Amino acid sequence: MSTAATAERDRPSSGLTNVRLFTIPGSHPGVSAQLMLQHKGIVYKRTDLLPVVSWGVLKALRFPRVTVPAIKIDGRRIQGSVEIARELERVKPEPPLLPADPDHRAAIEAAERFGDEDLQHTVRQILLWMLRKHTAPLLSYLEGAKIGLPHGFGVKMAGPFIAIDARSHEASDENVRHDISILPGMLQRIDDWIAEGLLGGEDLNAADFQIAPSLRLAMSLDDLRPAIENRPAGGLALRVVPNYPGRTPPVLPAAWLEPLRAGTPAA
Repeated sequence: MSTAATAERDRPSSGLTNVRLFTIPGSHPGVSAQLMLQHKGIVYKRTDLLPVVSWGVLKALRFPRVTVPAIKIDGRRIQGSVEIARELERVKPEPPLLPADPDHRAAIEAAERFGDEDLQHTVRQILLWMLRKHTAPLLSYLEGAKIGLPHGFGVKMAGPFIAIDARSHEASDENVRHDISILPGMLQRIDDWIAEGLLGGEDLNAADFQIAPSLRLAMSLDDLRPAIENRPAGGLALRVVPNYPGRTPPVLPAAWLEPLRAGTPAA
């Protein structure tokens, strides 16, 4: 498989013998899955795929969908960071990703859904719009990845694939401008959860691992980082994901960023 390569990830033994994660370099839900595997102390192998090409690879591997993260655990196929979280809880309950108290668990699951269904998609659309305009920053997101070909060559051929990916996720001007307008409210919601202790506690939970990678990816975008880094949400992102490859210089129109700038806390 020339478009994919495998990277070993050495972790404490969990008793599971064959765990393989399929992801795309820079994928925020892919980072969520890796963080949860590490939290559980599960040894896994990572296979890096290229955007759009990944669709055919996952179909060939008999996954039901063409989305990442996708994981095989002793032959079982699971896709989606929330679904992976539940499977990891089943196969290795300790340390937990979700609390035992039903009310607390329900609140964590609601925050997790927000991270999976709302924040993740918002950040993805913005990133794809920016990369469609300027593909050169893709090289920085490939740091540490093994894609089966030289990184520079991969970036040179990426333009059409990014365009297809952007269309598939509806990263249009209208949608991205809307995404930016609602991002301040999303950040405030995360700050409030941190203040309540729902996120960012002593023991990280499934919602932390779901939300922080999306924030960290957003912080790799120079247009968005100033609005995030000085608030509690930014602190959470840096705590949970200290290192996140990639950086995209300013690309977004200044007028689109006005709602975000208006909601930026002072340093």
